[in-house]
Amino acid sequence: MSWHPPIKSDINTLSTAINGTGVYGFVFNTSQGPLNTYDWCNMPHTNVQTYPKVNDSSYQLQYVEVLHRHHKRTPYAANTFPVENYPWYCSDEGLVYGSKTINPYGNTSAETYWEVYTSQSNPLVPTGFNGTCQFPQITRGGLDDSHQHGVDLKAVYADMLGFLPSQYNGNLVSYRVTNNVITSQVAAMLIAGMYPERTNMDQPLLIQPASIDSLEPAYTCARASALFSSYGSGSTSPAWLEHLNSAAPLYARLDNISGISPTTSAWHVSFDHYFDNLSARLCHSKPLPCNVNNTALCVSQTDANEVFRLGEYEYSFIYRDSNNSLPASVGSYGIWVAELAQNLRAAMGQGSSSVNVTSDRIRYRHNIAHDGSVSRLLSILQISQMVWPGMGSEVVFELYSRQGCYFLRVLWGGQIMTSSNPSLGRMDMVPIGTVLAYFDGLVGVNATKIPAYCRS
Repeated sequence: MSWHPPIKSDINTLSTAINGTGVYGFVFNTSQGPLNTYDWCNMPHTNVQTYPKVNDSSYQLQYVEVLHRHHKRTPYAANTFPVENYPWYCSDEGLVYGSKTINPYGNTSAETYWEVYTSQSNPLVPTGFNGTCQFPQITRGGLDDSHQHGVDLKAVYADMLGFLPSQYNGNLVSYRVTNNVITSQVAAMLIAGMYPERTNMDQPLLIQPASIDSLEPAYTCARASALFSSYGSGSTSPAWLEHLNSAAPLYARLDNISGISPTTSAWHVSFDHYFDNLSARLCHSKPLPCNVNNTALCVSQTDANEVFRLGEYEYSFIYRDSNNSLPASVGSYGIWVAELAQNLRAAMGQGSSSVNVTSDRIRYRHNIAHDGSVSRLLSILQISQMVWPGMGSEVVFELYSRQGCYFLRVLWGGQIMTSSNPSLGRMDMVPIGTVLAYFDGLVGVNATKIPAYCRS
């Protein structure tokens, strides 16, 4: 259960992050990148073309659980510049919000959606982008990517493997989202991609109370927060400050263009803000920004690439390279891991699942979450090479049986994942007892270790 370092590569080498060129062959400007290539706008996921089939027919698939990051979106409002030099329009989609009566059904409701506008009678100018978008919202392109993600999963697990039913069955398939509405925006499209007959049909999405949501994660863990802040973003750790100090010339160029004050700490304790701002533009075929007062002064692709390299470096450092990354992630994501472990036990006939309101016959669970969710999970699994999980990033847990024994296979980006932990290693048919012993040792059965762990 101890921490094991990731492999050394260009991604977690500071000199390469600062002085390198390009972004390691990664793609940042399209959702249609080559299969099995890191594509920030639409990461590789399970699909028929690249799925690693199990060649031994004695292994029988019994249960699948998926966790994936939402698809591409507008940037968060906090990550936009004070004044943006062009608008961003989202008039090609509607953000659907509303309520309806069920159990039993009563008065019917209209299908309402938000239509963003600005008023001539409102003298205040919104910060960031003008236009008709919310910041954030899943964009039209992100909705299309979500739909295709569902189509691809269905093609593998129903059409290719015959594991999922060809028609939706709520006793066998379940979906869960976080309290952030963008995950529900993705779910609506992904489910229709998997099961077209669900279009315009009532569809439950599991969600936990906001204060204790384990999927996002949103529950309080003081120990995890203290650990992350001791060495990561916002810390005064020399190991963290080294890359920020080395990037001072880049920061100066970006601040001069964006209008962000060099004293605005949120933009200068990590590259998260600039990364989100620039990558969201490129994913939606928008130009890199220019200074609003001097349009000849623009962010270059070279500078954007350096931001992306530094962002990748930061995520590797925060979630894998620091030896504090494992205990920090265990504290902040241990409850979801315990829920996964209980679902695996239930699939083997060892008690009920972690979800009391759904049938214990569930054989496919799909969780739609965020980069912080995926990153913490990869940290706990001790992935051998950490990257910033891009839009649509996916981790799949496949439980197999063979001659009365159970085994777990883990896919990352549609391919078999390798862990630096020698007891997990290449996660291809790892005995389930090994995996559960690892999870239980870290978080306890039903996360019994986490409350005391987080208070300590």
